[in-house]
Amino acid sequence: MRVPLSWLREYVDLPATETGRDVQAKLISAGLEVETVEHLGADLKGPLVVGQVLTVEELEGFKKPIRFCTVDVGRANGSGEPQEIVCGARNFSVGDKVVVVLPGATLPGGFSISARKTYGKVSHGMICSSDELGMGDDGTHGIIVLPPETEVGKDAVELLELVDEVLDIAVTANRGDCLSIRGVARETAIAYGLPLRDPALLDVPGPNAFGYPVKVSDPAGCDRFTARTVTGLSPEARSPIWLQRRLQKVGMRPISLAVDVTNYVMMELGQPLHAYDRHQVQGTIGVRRAQEGEKIVTLDGVERKLHAEDLVITDDRGPIGLAGVMGGADTEIADHDPAEEGAAATTDVIIEAAHFDQVSVARTARRHKLSSEASRRFERGVDPQAASAAAQRTVDLLVLLAGGTAEAGVTEVIAPSAPHTITLAADHPDKVAGVTYGRETVVRRLQEVGCDVYGQDELIVTVPSWRPDLTDPNDLAEEVIRLEGYENLPSTLPRPPAGRGLTGRQRLHRRIGRALAGAGYVEALNYPFVSEQVFDQLGLEADDPARRVVKLVNPLSDEEPALRTSLLPGLLAALRRNDGRGSHDLALFETGLVFQPRDAARVAANLPVDRRPSPDDIAALNAALPDQPRHVAVVLAGAREQAGWWGKGRPADWADAVEAARTVAREAGAELGIRKGQYGPWHPGRCAELTVTVDGDERVVGHAGELHPRVLKTLGLPARACAMELDLDVLERVGDTVPQAPSISTFPVATQDVALVVDAYVPASDVEAALREGAGELLESVRLFDVYENAEQLGEGRKSLAYALRFRADDRTLTVDEASAAREAAVALATDRTGAVLRG
Repeated sequence: MRVPLSWLREYVDLPATETGRDVQAKLISAGLEVETVEHLGADLKGPLVVGQVLTVEELEGFKKPIRFCTVDVGRANGSGEPQEIVCGARNFSVGDKVVVVLPGATLPGGFSISARKTYGKVSHGMICSSDELGMGDDGTHGIIVLPPETEVGKDAVELLELVDEVLDIAVTANRGDCLSIRGVARETAIAYGLPLRDPALLDVPGPNAFGYPVKVSDPAGCDRFTARTVTGLSPEARSPIWLQRRLQKVGMRPISLAVDVTNYVMMELGQPLHAYDRHQVQGTIGVRRAQEGEKIVTLDGVERKLHAEDLVITDDRGPIGLAGVMGGADTEIADHDPAEEGAAATTDVIIEAAHFDQVSVARTARRHKLSSEASRRFERGVDPQAASAAAQRTVDLLVLLAGGTAEAGVTEVIAPSAPHTITLAADHPDKVAGVTYGRETVVRRLQEVGCDVYGQDELIVTVPSWRPDLTDPNDLAEEVIRLEGYENLPSTLPRPPAGRGLTGRQRLHRRIGRALAGAGYVEALNYPFVSEQVFDQLGLEADDPARRVVKLVNPLSDEEPALRTSLLPGLLAALRRNDGRGSHDLALFETGLVFQPRDAARVAANLPVDRRPSPDDIAALNAALPDQPRHVAVVLAGAREQAGWWGKGRPADWADAVEAARTVAREAGAELGIRKGQYGPWHPGRCAELTVTVDGDERVVGHAGELHPRVLKTLGLPARACAMELDLDVLERVGDTVPQAPSISTFPVATQDVALVVDAYVPASDVEAALREGAGELLESVRLFDVYENAEQLGEGRKSLAYALRFRADDRTLTVDEASAAREAAVALATDRTGAVLRG
C-alpha cells in the first residue's frame, strides 16, 4: 500500500517538521512493515510552468514527426515573449495548456535543461510528459494537456503536486484495514497520540423504498449491499488534477471520472466500489452463486467460464460481474470520446458498495487467476460498516466534479449480525509479554484501536468492524504489546536444561560432514522431490524397491510428484548443472532423508490443538508416516588432484568413491566390508558393494564406484563420473562412536611381503580377508601395494596381488620364525579360499 504523506496529513495533524522517515519509524514501531519512503520530486528543480501553445509548425525531412512550437509562458521566462520549443509529441494542438520546463531547470534523474539546437531549430526548453516528470502512467503516453481554465505561467510543481513523500507499506494478510489511507491514518494517529479525522464519518441518508431494486439470494456470501444512483453526469467532465495525482501516487492509472472516483474512495476508505452504466443494467440487480457453465466477459476483455461456487452480480440477462473481483464488460462505464462518432458517454450510474465473504472472493480470484485491487481488500477483510459511507462519498464527488444529481433512492440490503465480543482477563497481556502493563494501559490501548471495553478484572471487549482479524484474547494481547512497543519488551535468554545438547545422531552427521569437507567435498543441498522417470534413467530394475515412492497429493511441480528414495538424482542434477556452467572438477556430497513407503498404508489422524498430544497419538502419527532413513552420498567428476608444478595431477575414479565410503564408516566407528558388486547406475565392472554385519548377518548398506556410460549419456553427465551412497542409520546402529586411543608398542614391527597370483575375477578384498584371518593375532595391518597383469608371465586371465604384512606382538620382539609362520598361515588360507598361488 502506497501512502502519500500529503494525503495522510489531511486526517492527522502531524507536526510540520515530521518527514516521511519519521512517520516510517513510528509505524514500524507500531508493527507495520514500511519498506521504503519514496521522495517524489527530490531532484526536481524549476522553472516548471504552465504554458499555452500559440503556434505549431511541422518540420519536414526527418525520420519521425517533429514540430516547432511557440508557447506562451507568461512572465515565467523573464521577457514575456513566446518560448520556442521543438517537440516530437502529437497529442496536443494550438490553444492547449501544457507543462513547460525552461532552461536552467533539472528534471528527475538529474536531466538538466538548456537551450540547444536540434533539427535545425533552437529549442528553449521542453514540453513535458508525465513520464519525464516522474508522475507515473496517466494513460496518454504523451504530453500532459491541462484543463483549459488553468492559468498560464502558474508554477506547475505546485499545480501537479510533484513534490511529496510516499510510504510503501507491505500489508500483512491480517491487516486489511491498512489497505486504505483511513486505516494507515488511524495507525499514525495512535502512534503519535493525535486525534483522527475519520473520513468515513459522513451524514448518510437511511434506506428507503425508492432505491434501485436489489435482491441478495446468498446472504452468507454478501451480508451487505448498498446501491445509490447518480444521474446527469457531464460527458465532458474530467478528473481534476488533484484526484489524478493522488491515484498516480498510490500506484493507479487515471481512466475516467466515474472510475477514478470509485478508485479514489476505495483507496481512501478501503471499501471497494463498482459503478454500473444505468442504461446498460436490465432489471433487478442480484447477488447469487453462478450456475455451472455460465459465462461472463470481464472488464479485461476475457470471457470466463464460471464455477458453481463463484459469487456473481446479475441482472435480468445473467451475470454482470464477479462479486468482489471484477465487473463485467456489458455494464462498463463509457467515456466521452469526441473522435468516436455515435459513442454515447455514460451519464447515469449505479454505485455498488457491498461486503462479500472473504473466502468466497479469495477462491474466485484464484480460480480465475484474476487478482484485483478489490479482491486484495476483500480477501484480507473490509469494514462492512463503511459501505454506506463509501457510497455517499462517491455520490458527493460525482455531484461535485461531474455536475450530477443524486437520486433520493437509497438501497441497503443487510443480513442481521451481532458485533463480535471477546472476554479478556485484564492481566492477560501482562502474562503474554512478561511485562506488567496494568489494567488502565490495556483498556486505553484497546480503546485506541476502536474497541469498546467494559469490566474490571475480566474485560468484555467489543471488536471494531474494521478489525475482523481480532478473534481471541491473544489477538487483543498482541494489540496492547505492539502499541506499547515491541522494542520495550525485555530481552531474556532462555536457560537450557543441563545435560541436553546435540543427540548422538546429530553429532555423527556433523562429523561426517566435516570429514567429507576436509576430504575436498562440497555440500550440496537438494530438494527431496523426484520424477519417477529418473529411475529409468538410472537403470534400475522394474522390481527394484527404490521404485516404490511416496507421492504427494499437492506437489510443488507436476514433473516431480514423488519423494526421493535415493540422494543420487539430486546430486547428479547438481553435478550436471555445475559442469554445464564451466566447473568441471567437482566433488559434491549430501546427507539427507530418503522416503520409503510402508507396506501397509495408513491415514494420519488429526491431532488435537487444545492440548498436547498423548504418546499414543504421536506413535499413531509416526506409524502413518513413511520410513525416513538418513543417507549420505557423494558424486565426483573431473580432476581429483590438480596438475601443477608438483605433478600431472590425477582424475577422479572409482577408488575415490570407495574411499569416501571408508571415510564415512571411520567416523561412524563401523567396520565396512567392500566387495565386487553390480547395481543400477554403476558400471558392472567398477562397482563396489558396501556391507556391514548387523546382529550376525551381513547387510548391504550401499554402493560405490564409477557410473555406467549409458547413465552418463542419458543424464548428460561428464565422462567417468563416480558416485557413492550409504545408509547412515545402519552405520550408526552397528558403529561404535566411542573414541579409541591407538595402542603404541615399544616392540619393533616385522614386515613380510607376499605376492599371490589369482584369477582376474577374484576380488582383492577376498584375498585380503583370507590373509587377515590366516595370519592371526600377530598381524597388525595388511596393505595392497601392487597389482600386476601380464599374460606371458602369469597366464591368460591371471593377476598378481602384492601385499605388505606387518606383524607385531604386544609383549615381546617377534622372531623371524614367528613372523614367517604367520605369513605362511596367511598364504595357506588364501590359497585354500581363493585358489591363490605364491608368485615365484
